[in-house]
Amino acid sequence: MTEQTETVRLLGISGSLRAASFSTAILRAVQARLTLGTELQLMTLETIPLYNEDQDCKPGLPAIAALRSLIAASDAVLIATPEYNHGLPGVLKNALDWASRPAFESCFRAKPVLILSSATAFTGGVRAQYQLRETLASMQADVISTREIVIPSVDRKIIDGQFQDEDSLAFIAAGIDRLRQQVLSRRVPVLS
Repeated sequence: MTEQTETVRLLGISGSLRAASFSTAILRAVQARLTLGTELQLMTLETIPLYNEDQDCKPGLPAIAALRSLIAASDAVLIATPEYNHGLPGVLKNALDWASRPAFESCFRAKPVLILSSATAFTGGVRAQYQLRETLASMQADVISTREIVIPSVDRKIIDGQFQDEDSLAFIAAGIDRLRQQVLSRRVPVLS
């Protein structure tokens, strides 16, 4: 199997609950343009309850077990986040709090993660990205080192519910290529 045909499974997490979420629209556009050998499963966070340590026990809540299982089964994670009040949306932080458990053994530990953010403002959600990076670092995730993928004025780049900015999609594709290379570099070669 060659590097180009070896499958890399990504989990795309949208940090917004809104039906017409910009983050979800971006992930759908990315999903539609993936090259051979890369798969992206989308996940939204509507079913994730507020974190309560009293409920964080075995066998656990089905929605949380599903969240952790999807993350663990993926080769890498792509998180698309909006920026709310100069920061990370509560719903995304809440899901990460669930996924971070048990401490130092979470499904995110050493997991390659690529972040993208968007906002209607010209900053493109960069402040939310910094908070997200800090949270992921505390969870021992392997945040891919690349130029920040920020999408400013995102509301002008959605047409009929579809994200349609070729420059942003090309920049995201380059980030995904880097994420893919990170995943493949960790795999043990199969001897013929």
